[in-house]
Amino acid sequence: MAFSALEDGARGQAQRRRGCEHYDRGCLLKAPCCDKLYTCRLCHDNNEDHQLDRFKVKEVQCINCEKIQHAQQTCEECSTLFGEYYCSVCHLFDKDKKQYHCENCGICRIGPKEDFFHCLKCNLCLAMNLQGKHKCIENVSRQNCPICLEDIHTSRIAAQVLPCGHLLHRTCYEDMLKEGYRCPLCMRSALDMSRSWRQRDDEVAQTPMPSEYQNMTVDEMATHSSTLTWKIPCMEEPGGLPSVGSHRTGHY
Repeated sequence: MAFSALEDGARGQAQRRRGCEHYDRGCLLKAPCCDKLYTCRLCHDNNEDHQLDRFKVKEVQCINCEKIQHAQQTCEECSTLFGEYYCSVCHLFDKDKKQYHCENCGICRIGPKEDFFHCLKCNLCLAMNLQGKHKCIENVSRQNCPICLEDIHTSRIAAQVLPCGHLLHRTCYEDMLKEGYRCPLCMRSALDMSRSWRQRDDEVAQTPMPSEYQNMTVDEMATHSSTLTWKIPCMEEPGGLPSVGSHRTGHY
């Protein structure tokens, strides 16, 4: 449950609690929108009918001496450390998690910074092992998660990059795999299916093709391949009905 600080001017033992379920910090933010004191923007948003703009925060209150002062890392009155990490742009106070502020994303990310790069076309930070190895979709993180319809770019839930380039919340991705394996936007495979395709190729290779079907081909629309259509041989199902074979000539 989110812990929200008392309103501006309130006093009490609850106010001296350090941090909330979202962040470890030694101060309260004074919301510029309503002048109330909350531990963080998430606590504020969970208790109000409007959102706190983190970039407009100007003042904080120390949880120990209760002095209201301009936003900074250490209390000017009692020297309480408000956060091991502090960003003067986002006004993020928290324990050290190797955070860094990305100018292009416009917000702070959990690092280490050297483990990530900012893709200018996708317009978000990605792991270094995806550099030059992912499919770019312009401003992809500015789209909401297609499963829960919630924001991805500023979410505190990690994002899963699918082979097709689309993003899902990691938790939504894990739930999706319980029901299927296709991207809900483009219906391409969200998993590496190459092993399954090899198994099916082996099965087809071991199945004799009836002579009357050896030179027949059909068109198939492939949602699990970047090659949309191809010619593939037919195979015969039990009962004598011809059906589409599983040989994959496209690529995943």
